[in-house]
Amino acid sequence: MEDTFQPPFRSCVLDGNVASIMCSYNQVNGKPTCADPNLLSGVIRGEWKLNGYIVSDCDSVYEFFNRQHYTKTTEEAAATAILAGLDLNCGSFLGQHTEAAVKAGLVDMSNIDKAVSNNFATMMRLGFFDGDPTKQIYGNLGPKDVCTAENQDLAREAARQGIVLLKNNPGSLPLSPTSIKMLAVIGPNANATLTMIGNYQGIPCNYTTPLQGLTALVATAYHAGCYNVACDKAQVDDAKKVAASADAVVLVMGANGSIETEGFDRVDLLLPGQQSLLVTEVASVSKAPVILVIMSGGGMDVSFAKNNDKITSILWVGYPGEAGGAAIADVIFGYHNPSKCFYFTVFLIRMSETRKLKYYFSGGRLPMTWYPQSYVDKVPMTNMNMRADPSTGYPGRTYRFYTGETVYSFGDGLSYSTFEHKLVQAPEVVSVPLEEDHPCRFSKCISIDAVEKSCEDLAFDVHLKVENTGIMRGSHVVLLFYMPPSVHNSPRKHLVDFEKVLLDAKTATMVQFKVDVCKHLSINDEFGSRKVALGEHVLHIGSLNHSFTVRI
Repeated sequence: MEDTFQPPFRSCVLDGNVASIMCSYNQVNGKPTCADPNLLSGVIRGEWKLNGYIVSDCDSVYEFFNRQHYTKTTEEAAATAILAGLDLNCGSFLGQHTEAAVKAGLVDMSNIDKAVSNNFATMMRLGFFDGDPTKQIYGNLGPKDVCTAENQDLAREAARQGIVLLKNNPGSLPLSPTSIKMLAVIGPNANATLTMIGNYQGIPCNYTTPLQGLTALVATAYHAGCYNVACDKAQVDDAKKVAASADAVVLVMGANGSIETEGFDRVDLLLPGQQSLLVTEVASVSKAPVILVIMSGGGMDVSFAKNNDKITSILWVGYPGEAGGAAIADVIFGYHNPSKCFYFTVFLIRMSETRKLKYYFSGGRLPMTWYPQSYVDKVPMTNMNMRADPSTGYPGRTYRFYTGETVYSFGDGLSYSTFEHKLVQAPEVVSVPLEEDHPCRFSKCISIDAVEKSCEDLAFDVHLKVENTGIMRGSHVVLLFYMPPSVHNSPRKHLVDFEKVLLDAKTATMVQFKVDVCKHLSINDEFGSRKVALGEHVLHIGSLNHSFTVRI
């Protein structure tokens, strides 16, 4: 919990000052999260000082009573949740049963007052009690404010920045619109609309499907290849006829809400049904290049395509939103350089603040590891252990701990440009000052606590020269990874920080990182305590590795 699951939430509360945290359906160590006072009141409200309210995932309280049988009565369930620190129930359960819980003496009014106060304080911050809402700053927003030209441009740019170029043989992408007389567009997601906006979606202003986006640039010949994403029986022969006469082929495959949505578990990591067969057969008769576009939320084992020289490029587009088809076309035809970028949402926020969003040329990197199908057989979905266990063959989870082979790794992503890094400044030794009577001065220690006074203001700078050695302008995100000593079952590596730069061709710039030793370089020991390991550490940036020693 301390090492993997809680850090993102801690960052949201402490660094992001969020107004709300939601507890989930599941149990942790036998206790429902929405009934856990140590988690809700102890950690979130106590240690992190949440300035807001805690809400349940919808019907979570009902779930831990009705399905998990955590309490015997509905009144006990309501009281348990409120006493744990829950302020608001998404659903009707607390509304139906809290009064009875009070009357039964299971929870008193002071606890109710506390929950109500947390909710009302947030409503006050939002202006709920400031008078006529139509006279407030956001009081007259409506549909007309959603579908503005600026917002539709933003949807297209968001989709561009989320596209990840995973494979690109020399001479493949970008395509030239003047040299393509006929482009074959094939696949069950080639003319997708609703699929592109995923689930929990809003109402789009309009759709631009991949087929429409590509047809706007060149002449196209279209064939779905499968009746639907499940692709129980691919129309291989018809698709091959379309592909054989085209100058290039774009295959838009992947998943949709029938496979990836709440309440459904994927049964494997492969492209559904006969999609792989369709891709392979079409590629076998096609003129190069053949571009495989994968529309999905999760990773896919596309080793067959990665290792097939006839499939010259692979793009992962996620579920790219209403303008996804236009964005796909922009990348394929080089109007947008899928330069190395990371977690596009962060950059949308940053760039919208500077109002320079539309002038940036950037693409994406994988936000998760793509595992081979064999991973499914080695990793029971009920096993939440992060670390590998060689004795059982368990390979671990995530880029931080996984020890097996990958199809594509966390952070992977190619560009139409090339970037080189040169380390300019980084320390060789970092000394941690300790008190005179500190026990580690008198006995050998493998680590020290990351909460001691010696951690205050203990930081160093890393300076890096980044050069765009390619022929296209592009943005590039420098990913600073850290590999700690092998103590306390430490991660294999960990992302410390990242910085984005925009560079014209044949230009360079300096990038600087401020590394806080106790925040960025600390690890959790076996008891969940943060520690700074002593010994050799390694900073990893692209192909650069820099070793330095942390000592007392």
